[in-house]
Amino acid sequence: MTVKVAIAQINSTVGDLAGNRAKIVDFARRAAGQGADVVLTPEMSLVGYPPEDLLLRHSFYAKAAEQFELLTAELADLKDVHVVVGHPVLQEGARFNAASVVVNGKLLASYRKHDLPNDTVFDEKRYFASADEAVVFDVKGVRFGINICEDTWFAHAPARAQAAGAQVLLVPNGSPYHINKQHQRYDVMRANVTVRGMAIVYANLVGGQDELVFDGNSFVLDAQGELRARMKHCVEDLQIVEFDGATPTLSVIEPDLPVEEQAYKVLVLGVHDYVTKNGFPSVIIGLSGGVDSALTLAVAVDALGADKVRAVMMPSPYTAEISWIDSRDMVKRIGVRYDEIPIVDCFDAFRKTLAQEFRGLPEDTTEENIQARIRGTILMALSNKYGSIVLTTGNKSEMAVGYCTLYGDMAGGFAVIKDIAKTLVYRLCDYRNKISDVIPTRILTRAPSAELRPDQTDQDSLPPYEVLDAIMQMYMEENRSIAEILAHGYRKEDVERVTRLIKINEYKRRQAPIGIRVTHRAFGRDWRYPITSKFRE
Repeated sequence: MTVKVAIAQINSTVGDLAGNRAKIVDFARRAAGQGADVVLTPEMSLVGYPPEDLLLRHSFYAKAAEQFELLTAELADLKDVHVVVGHPVLQEGARFNAASVVVNGKLLASYRKHDLPNDTVFDEKRYFASADEAVVFDVKGVRFGINICEDTWFAHAPARAQAAGAQVLLVPNGSPYHINKQHQRYDVMRANVTVRGMAIVYANLVGGQDELVFDGNSFVLDAQGELRARMKHCVEDLQIVEFDGATPTLSVIEPDLPVEEQAYKVLVLGVHDYVTKNGFPSVIIGLSGGVDSALTLAVAVDALGADKVRAVMMPSPYTAEISWIDSRDMVKRIGVRYDEIPIVDCFDAFRKTLAQEFRGLPEDTTEENIQARIRGTILMALSNKYGSIVLTTGNKSEMAVGYCTLYGDMAGGFAVIKDIAKTLVYRLCDYRNKISDVIPTRILTRAPSAELRPDQTDQDSLPPYEVLDAIMQMYMEENRSIAEILAHGYRKEDVERVTRLIKINEYKRRQAPIGIRVTHRAFGRDWRYPITSKFRE
């Protein structure tokens, strides 16, 4: 007998319980209209994911329970359609991450998560208790089991579902994006689920939540581990997959995307959701004529539309003429509001104010940082006056080694490319220009510079970015030792310099705005190094 399973790849918003409920109802009704027998929504679809310390408030569970009851009633007219909804549950003082099956206006069963992730960006043991009961239900003779996300990254929960009679495993997920994660998902599901002879329906959340972006890419594997369906990247989606008994038939398989296209769309979604879900009317970007601010501007326009983006150029005495020309060129191409606010008078005023204090001392990074802080002050003044959020433009390479100014270029509300290494910045610009030529070529070919002193380039102070990024990746993302990095042939002075800078600049990063996570280890919630430390390996 044919069973139709709908995957509702939903963009939930943390705390918008009524809005999320309405979205689940909408997707369920659309799926039922296409003949769905089962509708699978993502992890915590009713409340958004991750709710973090909202999960410590009893009122949060009470409101979630109210909305769940309303949801159950609203779905009552969908005859025999089994809807799987993710939500938190408080039972006898214990908190659980649950997925409940609703059919014909009643709660059929509720599964509670067994494996609670407590690494990288996850902290579920802080909030939830673990449960160990299988849930299996029958639809047209097919036995469906439920696991939740992390459950399928280990053998225990899938084995219990199989032992309880499951033929198809339904898996609500809140799995955030990082580069190359999709094929890792396939490999793990094959190792723990399909190896047991069960097909799997993997429904992943989509959308931005603070630093995290959930990429969707929901999929179906048959019992042999073959891909039978895959949904869209970074877009809400609804897909019906037909099962011939417990065997999924071939459905729509969205194509694999190049890394650059994946990452760019993640940045666009992350900016869109952070700005719109938090109610900011628009954004402001300090445009420099350099590659980082150019990429940030392109992402912001693609995320929000040109009418909600403002670019401000703040030239100093050291700003090259080509920076003015290239900035003006780009804003014409991209169609945003553009203003030039020179900082020369402000800089002169600061130097005059500090002249007595600095008498007899040479100019150094102090004066460079004053310029950056003047710019930060201007951007924040515009933000306060107009309610727009400032998008900062610093990349991961700069954040790693502290090539950024506290209360200067780090000032702002959201760091768009905080987890994008400089070498990847150029690749993303190239990708964007293949869609339409919005970033002037010279921005991509000239030597990068902060333009805070005469004839300055980044490589005056840093190793070449190809070297810096490789060392950063091995040390920070892969936890390689200095000896292991040296074994790859990098110069000792470069390795020691970069790793030292990473360690001593933690105090800056702790004060930086949050930004979009793109790699498997970003500075932020999954990088928790002490500021005060004498450890030097």
